[in-house]
Amino acid sequence: MSQPSVISMNEPVHLRAKALDKSYRKGEHKVPVLRGVDVKVNRGEFLSIVGQSGSGKSTLMHLLGLLDVPDVGEVWLEGTRIDNLPERTRDELRNNVFGFVFQFYHLLPELSLLENILSPLMIRYSIWEYLRRKSELKEQAVEIAKQVGLDHRLRHRPSELSGGEMQRAAIARALIARPNVLLADEPTGNLDSRTGGDIMELLHKLNEEQQLTILMVTHDDNIARQAERIVRLSEGRIQSLNEAAQGVA
Repeated sequence: MSQPSVISMNEPVHLRAKALDKSYRKGEHKVPVLRGVDVKVNRGEFLSIVGQSGSGKSTLMHLLGLLDVPDVGEVWLEGTRIDNLPERTRDELRNNVFGFVFQFYHLLPELSLLENILSPLMIRYSIWEYLRRKSELKEQAVEIAKQVGLDHRLRHRPSELSGGEMQRAAIARALIARPNVLLADEPTGNLDSRTGGDIMELLHKLNEEQQLTILMVTHDDNIARQAERIVRLSEGRIQSLNEAAQGVA
């Protein structure tokens, strides 16, 4: 499956949210989460979205990555609106354009680390295409595992890995699809400070060496300040849009 043809690489603004509103139902009550949010993410940028619990930051990331759809507003990628595309096309974009990393890893416990890394490609290709290319794809997965420092753990299952190793595995799984945008939701939130620092160092390396656009959600100001720019959310609204970050200490 090739990258969807709706995407053009012609403009510097990589990803854009326009006037996003999103609410959820809690029993009979409607709970507003996002209220008119506008955000631009430039190609190759490392952007952090920071806010307290309930501020709407994870919901914003889910909308930008097509994991959910807005009630009101639009999501644009490279000059093309994507939130209103047919479901199949949105599925393809999630598999080809976006890579996802979550706080709790979401690795499949019955698969080895190598199989977990390969799982996006198992989805992308038909079974026959995957089997035909399995040797080539396995080589790619091993190379990416080496890149994140896990090539010695390929046969291990998630239960045999540390928290930092599981997060590195989740990053490798995102990278195997060669995404244009990496969306990381609290990537250090379940880790101790030293291991979290290692993960941030890895993300910076990917951003600087591969020019990978990274959008990171966090509640931690110290983590947020390690990005290039900060968008601050409060009660579903943008509190600060172009706050300069300090970079890695």
